[in-house]
Amino acid sequence: MLIDEFLPEYDFAGTHSVRIRAIREKVFGLIDEIDFCESAIIRRLLFLRGISNGNMRLRDLRETNFEILGVRENREILLGLAGKFWTLSGHLQKVTAENFRGFDKKGFAKAVWNFSLDDEGRETILSTETRIRCPDAESRRDFALYWTLIRPFSGLIRREMLKIVKKKAESGK
Repeated sequence: MLIDEFLPEYDFAGTHSVRIRAIREKVFGLIDEIDFCESAIIRRLLFLRGISNGNMRLRDLRETNFEILGVRENREILLGLAGKFWTLSGHLQKVTAENFRGFDKKGFAKAVWNFSLDDEGRETILSTETRIRCPDAESRRDFALYWTLIRPFSGLIRREMLKIVKKKAESGK
């Protein structure tokens, strides 16, 4: 998986998944098209963090320094981000697929977040995983406190995203 190629070792992680009554190709096509800010929960939580610009399709996240690190058609989409997430401004760094693996600036962290899809009969298992790597003890300590506070909300956002994809895929709209 791309997530294993870009961040095989990590300090913090979170995983969520949902079973969808739709074929993998249909589900994959929806992931990039859906505006996740259709969810009032996601919209409010992202607004509080200062991330949302009013809509949140995966392609819109590039405006907030998320980078699409890779795509395996109908299998996985991987996004990456680097910064001091625990600070108010975030001190977000510009990362690309080419420089992400080597990013290890002291005092910063790097994160990957994916959507992965697996077939299970006539259904699809859609999962999302977040991994964070901190290159030094100080950034690990700072991020650990931040993660303790935001992890429940981060998880809520991911579960809401999965719920939206499931609803759209199963409704046929």
